[in-house]
Amino acid sequence: MKRDEAQGGAALPEVQELTTTVIGADTQIRGEMTFENSAVVNGNFEGKITGQGELHIAESAVCKAEISSGKVIVDGDVQGNIVATERVQLNSKGRIHGDVLAPRMVVADGAVLVGNCVIGDETVKTGKSTLTSAGASPKEATAPATLTAAAAIR
Repeated sequence: MKRDEAQGGAALPEVQELTTTVIGADTQIRGEMTFENSAVVNGNFEGKITGQGELHIAESAVCKAEISSGKVIVDGDVQGNIVATERVQLNSKGRIHGDVLAPRMVVADGAVLVGNCVIGDETVKTGKSTLTSAGASPKEATAPATLTAAAAIR
């Protein structure tokens, strides 16, 4: 707690500043990135991204990375696996080439997903990260699924 000297030393609550990490469209990064609140990738990133809050892969982004975050929003291109503790949102221009593990997932019409999905609260709580451990046969687990939102609606 901070003290407000103008008010006679009364205790004031500390203000927590929320920050957003932004990787610009003209930026290329190789390595590991960690963040607490939120991050936006507009450029190219290759490596590993770990965060607690919301990660947004923008439409102009190419992200070749293993991703672990609370919420992941994909408008660009992700080549790698995604683990989210809350939700993955794959928007209409988004593309994921990799596996997804999350309690919830939203896939918009026009989006592309090439990989395996394990969706549900119990899967994330137990830490099961492959389709084999979630009950699928090994053959099913190794064959990637191609899903477009239009195909899923039929």
